[in-house]
Amino acid sequence: MKLSIIMPIRNEKENIVQTLNILKDELKQIDYELVIINDFSTDNSLELVESQKKNYPQVSLFNNETKGLGGAIALGIKKSRGDLICIMMSDLSDNINDLQKYYKLIQDENVDAIFGSRFISGSKINGYPKKKLILNRIFNFFTKLIFFSDYNDFTNAFKIYKKKAILETFPLVSESYNIFLEIPLKIISRKLKYKIIPISWEDRKSGKSKFIIKELGSKYLFTLLYCWLEKILLKK
Repeated sequence: MKLSIIMPIRNEKENIVQTLNILKDELKQIDYELVIINDFSTDNSLELVESQKKNYPQVSLFNNETKGLGGAIALGIKKSRGDLICIMMSDLSDNINDLQKYYKLIQDENVDAIFGSRFISGSKINGYPKKKLILNRIFNFFTKLIFFSDYNDFTNAFKIYKKKAILETFPLVSESYNIFLEIPLKIISRKLKYKIIPISWEDRKSGKSKFIIKELGSKYLFTLLYCWLEKILLKK
């Protein structure tokens, strides 16, 4: 099955070339495409991707049509040509070995998605900011209770889906990082099958995170309420 890796970028000049080189070196045994969505970068990230693209035929590059990470992800899914969709960040926080596990497992198991968790036995975390970690665990705890789920890392972006499953979550309404909450909640609400596995995560070594807690808190709460109401309506 062909894999489409959706990778949004905004001002990632410090990371993008290294990320592309790692993917190119490590995924030689996988049939894949890398769909990069430029989310209004103001540095030279776009030029760096263009220069790498010449010797990396798996790469396709698009400019986001509506500013915001949510729009970038939705556009990437629409532009993808694979049977499988993996959303991956460009800051080297996601582990390439986990991507290879995702690719094998989703084909071997009778599931629609593989949800990686950074907070179960076998997982590894390095450099997670303490304040962000506390808020993450509180939010995920209540999300887990509200949706009667056994999953505990909804806000993690790094997951893999069968394309036909992720298309069932459309239309997507989230404009920012809350899209990473919206998609798995909709997967669960639609009673699609998923498997949870431990993954590794490491904080970025270069560049600046675009995740700003003060600005995103209300967006996450809106998405949680929206998906909860949708779940109730789907039961009727």
